[in-house]
Amino acid sequence: MSTKLEKVRKLTAIMQNMKPADDVIADKVRIGRMPTLIVAPRNPRPAAPGVLWIHGGGYITGMKEMVYISRAMDLVRQYGAVVISPGYRLAWQRPYPAAVNDCYRALEYLREHAAELGVNPAKIIVGGESAGGGLAVAVCMMARDKGKIPVAAQFPLYPMISNLDTTSSRDNNGKIWNTRRNHFGWKMYLRGKAKQQVSPYAAPAWQDDYCGLPPAYTFVGDGEPFYIETLEFVENLRCAGVKAEVDVYHTNVHAFDMFKPDDEMAKQAIARFDEKFREYVG
Repeated sequence: MSTKLEKVRKLTAIMQNMKPADDVIADKVRIGRMPTLIVAPRNPRPAAPGVLWIHGGGYITGMKEMVYISRAMDLVRQYGAVVISPGYRLAWQRPYPAAVNDCYRALEYLREHAAELGVNPAKIIVGGESAGGGLAVAVCMMARDKGKIPVAAQFPLYPMISNLDTTSSRDNNGKIWNTRRNHFGWKMYLRGKAKQQVSPYAAPAWQDDYCGLPPAYTFVGDGEPFYIETLEFVENLRCAGVKAEVDVYHTNVHAFDMFKPDDEMAKQAIARFDEKFREYVG
């Protein structure tokens, strides 16, 4: 066994054994065949926000247990949110559209079970980080187009939404994620169409109609691969009359809020995220 493979397996085992803190509870359910976590405060609040939070991993790795180190946990603790974290099919299991269809089904589950979960159906939120941010954007586009589930706001953090190189994802040697990994992730997810125009449900940067999408907040590092596509996404929303904001931090560490949460910059980003959730959702 290679050292790299051994490290990956050890990290996977650690993540799978992650447990929620004492102030929250987690239930495991299946949505169809998909394993899913539902995380809620131990002391529930009435008419809570319902959050579909989608884990990252470049469409090729990651797991639902990553919710425990994500920004979604802030929402459970501070706002009493009920969070659904789907264990969607990764690209090595099934390519597009498996992941986005799984995540949309999780959104349907959240809406269908809002009453029993104690969720206010007017406060259904979609968010995620990295590839999960890309899936969050795609799910919001799908929800708008289907016209069945209103999404109050979206929080796609440093989202992976363009399968074509941008000036920030090309020749990028940033930490955690870089050009080589980005190309591999898209290759696995889109298979033979990794460098072609595809559906915006597959790579949301191809969207040409941003009208009617939920208001959005995000943040991103200026040295990481997804810097430019994040800025373009926010600008496209604004041009369509949709409220959208982005905060930019000076770092080349992808997902710095998750991997270095005790750094001052990460603390600033986390506090800003919490502030914006309160502003967008109330």
